[in-house]
Amino acid sequence: MGLSPRPQSTPVHQGGDEPWVATRLDFLVNWSRANSLWPMPFGTACCAIEYMATAAAKFDLARFGMERQSFSPRQADVLICAGRVPFKLAPVLRRIWQQMPQPKWAIAMGACASTGNMFDNYAVVQGIDCIIPVDVYVPGCPPRPEGLMYGIMMLQEKVMRERAADVSLRNEMTPDPTSKLYIPPSLIDEISEPFGNSVHQQRSGL
Repeated sequence: MGLSPRPQSTPVHQGGDEPWVATRLDFLVNWSRANSLWPMPFGTACCAIEYMATAAAKFDLARFGMERQSFSPRQADVLICAGRVPFKLAPVLRRIWQQMPQPKWAIAMGACASTGNMFDNYAVVQGIDCIIPVDVYVPGCPPRPEGLMYGIMMLQEKVMRERAADVSLRNEMTPDPTSKLYIPPSLIDEISEPFGNSVHQQRSGL
């Protein structure tokens, strides 16, 4: 499938100075989170078709507890970006990510979402990890449904290794206000400045 070998499963055990009760509670919480992920589909290109196939009967995402497709970011915890992201769409993707409650994770599905792929030009973001933090990269153009399921299993393993005592886990990525990818939530929409439309029309009249 063009994927790296499956990582060895890391047994969940007591580590550091955490008490036994805390580690057992971590295991219970992480187990419930890993097996009830609610995906937020963000399909922009051909990878979205493979994502649809993954959720259909033959591959059946319900096996992972992910049958509830959430098209509301406020009721989702896994953002699956399937396809290329133009710069005009970049602030929209970031706003969706910011609207998702913690804990949350992100999967970059396909080469375009991961690196920009063949769209190495002025119009396409060269990997969504310059907009939002990414937990799992699924290679392929587009990846087969098996590849996405492998990525989901990798994400489940990552969730199972999390520790509540690690305060860095839930840190939000603060956008840089000086970046051209940053637009305040009150102004953002699908054709907002500084991106404009095809002729870069400034809507504010400034």
